Amino acid sequence: MKLIIDTDPGIDDAMAIAYAAAAPEIELIGLTTVFGNTHVDQSSRNARFLLHKLGLDAPVAEGAPYPRGADAHAPSKHVHGPEGFGDITEIPQVGSNHTRTAAEFLVDQARAHKGELVVCAVGPLTNIADAMKLDPEFARNIKRLVIMGGAVYCPGNITEHAEANIYHDVQAADAVFASPADTVLVGLDVTLKTLYETADFEALAKRSAGMGAFLRDISKFYLKFYKDIGGLEGCGLHDSTAVIACTHAPMFDMVETGLRVAVDGPEIGATRPDPARPKVRVCRDVDGEGVVSLFTDRVASLP
Repeated sequence: MKLIIDTDPGIDDAMAIAYAAAAPEIELIGLTTVFGNTHVDQSSRNARFLLHKLGLDAPVAEGAPYPRGADAHAPSKHVHGPEGFGDITEIPQVGSNHTRTAAEFLVDQARAHKGELVVCAVGPLTNIADAMKLDPEFARNIKRLVIMGGAVYCPGNITEHAEANIYHDVQAADAVFASPADTVLVGLDVTLKTLYETADFEALAKRSAGMGAFLRDISKFYLKFYKDIGGLEGCGLHDSTAVIACTHAPMFDMVETGLRVAVDGPEIGATRPDPARPKVRVCRDVDGEGVVSLFTDRVASLP
């Protein structure tokens, strides 16, 4: 499966990219970067560093620095650390970005691999909305759009109503859900059922002394956030679960419904069913233990 991950690395993004690198079903043809967990230039630097660390020769195309209609963004430093990788702050600049913007790269690749390309968006949806605006056929050219975002049947994580990726660009998210793309939503309804605990990270590091140990080290900051804020003993495999949904749909229970995003008011960022909208497959349940086991087994194969 040909895959592009639209990403804002980010600790859980790093985990998802590592999984994609290890998965034999996936041909990772590039990363597109967006603001979110970090500033977009940090996202791009982190993405290039991760690809280098994984030994992958794939392009990184830099995308939107801010939400639609905004000229600033405050990264989630309290969740992912000042540079996106927890307590690790010295991250080298490796290589350079692709000459095309993220939206242009997405459009180009969707045309080049029409009907084959899966796009997995694990950050704010600005780049995806920009690609749809740039090429009205983009949504039909891709095989599938898999989104890590939303909280349709459960509470949000950034507000009572909203999940962070949707909340950070509500205009873009609402535009994406209005599109005809074949879309799967992997939100908090399922990703909080895939807790990855300290012991899981330690076991992973023992099996993978390079990437596994790196993920264990950067996770400590992230795990502390989950413990302090939610009293949880692990972190959700948010972005990795979305990547797994790209290739292992039978692990998920899905319902079809149109979706609308609240773009203003007290419930801004909420993802609510709307039968008038194009159908989206919303994940409502997951084999959480299966996802955790699959993630570990695949990533443990990395050096």
